[in-house]
Amino acid sequence: MERHLGLTVDGRQSEADCRAVRAFQTEHGTPRRDGFADLATYRTMVAVEASPDPNAAGRCPVRTYRVTCVDMDRQLLWVQSGDTVDFGPVPIRTGRDAQETRPGMHEIYWRSRDHVSTLYDDAPMPYAQFFDGGQAIHGRPGDLYDGGGSAGCVNLAVDDAATLWDLLDVEDSVYVWGVKPGTAD
Repeated sequence: MERHLGLTVDGRQSEADCRAVRAFQTEHGTPRRDGFADLATYRTMVAVEASPDPNAAGRCPVRTYRVTCVDMDRQLLWVQSGDTVDFGPVPIRTGRDAQETRPGMHEIYWRSRDHVSTLYDDAPMPYAQFFDGGQAIHGRPGDLYDGGGSAGCVNLAVDDAATLWDLLDVEDSVYVWGVKPGTAD
């Protein structure tokens, strides 16, 4: 955060650091706005830094059709058509250790706007778009970052999931790559 905000990189949270982080949090609408650089603030910073060209490294295939790109290394999602970014990048949460999100090229095969999981304690999965077995891209009500990760789904803020719902459809491509930090590779 210090580097991103143009502050002295010393690993200490000074009052100036807190003011700068608080301004960043307010500008970018993070859940926390108290100047403490939590995981949601960090993930938002990663999305902001990636926004000029999230596919600069060329990891997501560029096609003439729409591709939803799921970068597990950076925990980011965006949608591109050719070289044009149609949505994002936005912070996400992918599968936890031993329940990793499966990499590869997939296709959305089923959508359920008000889905509720029958496998995981009736957990709400708003705007669910299933792309591989039981794995879906869907909104996660509440704190996106509590717990160690999803059970394999790609979680995003509910507002982002709603926007994505309006953009995507059955048979749209989803490309997943990388390794979520903290999981086995």
